[in-house]
Amino acid sequence: MLKLKTTEREPTNHLDPDPDPNQDPEESTVEKTNGMTVIDLGNGSQVLYTPKFLSYQNSWDYFHYLDKNIPWTRPTVCVFGRSCIQPRDTCYVASEGFPDLVYSGYQPHAYSWDEFPPLKEILDLVHKALPGSKFNSLLLNRYKGGNDHVGWHADDEKLYGPTPEIASVSFGCERDFFLKKKPSKTTVHAKENGGDPPSKRTKKNNDSDQRSFVLKHGSLLVMRGYTQRDWVHSVPKRVKAAAVRINLTFRLIC
Repeated sequence: MLKLKTTEREPTNHLDPDPDPNQDPEESTVEKTNGMTVIDLGNGSQVLYTPKFLSYQNSWDYFHYLDKNIPWTRPTVCVFGRSCIQPRDTCYVASEGFPDLVYSGYQPHAYSWDEFPPLKEILDLVHKALPGSKFNSLLLNRYKGGNDHVGWHADDEKLYGPTPEIASVSFGCERDFFLKKKPSKTTVHAKENGGDPPSKRTKKNNDSDQRSFVLKHGSLLVMRGYTQRDWVHSVPKRVKAAAVRINLTFRLIC
């Protein structure tokens, strides 16, 4: 069984600038505490990011275990009415007695936590880092190269409740992670009725509608509150991302 050694977390300054004192209070704000970047996206949405959640060597130990021992599969899914091979490998772990997970017409087999003890170790560490959290399911994804990706989506399945907290731990190759605000109902209504497009926003406003991160080896990113209701996220294709990335997303089934 793998054992993790905790490391001191250092503050990070490369993700986002310090909050602008003249910033509109409705726009997102950024705080940094004990190595964790806390981003208030507004309207009850929040993202937390810790680039050094796990130590470097232990992260590689977990990576090699997951790469070799998880029963990865690359399923056929239905996207916009068309069947296609999912552009990444996947596996699903969940506690017994919960509703089945179904996404894009695919229902993965639910493995037990007891089958993969290192996953329980990582789960315990996530719970310690996020007091009050209680995750009981896990979706694993393996990106084998730059062509493997996940498109824009929100993890807003009903079984996660109205304000799901999702904790994402990454191993291996660094990949870009994007967040984009969903269009407002006013904008959608105008488009549907053939109205004029909204006036061009300033760069500052555009920046407040999107966020980007480089998810590092051994990092933790958390989406909470109404992030899944109001935002979508993606991991896009990257030609230069030649190595394997493994990502664990812990969720709470209500």
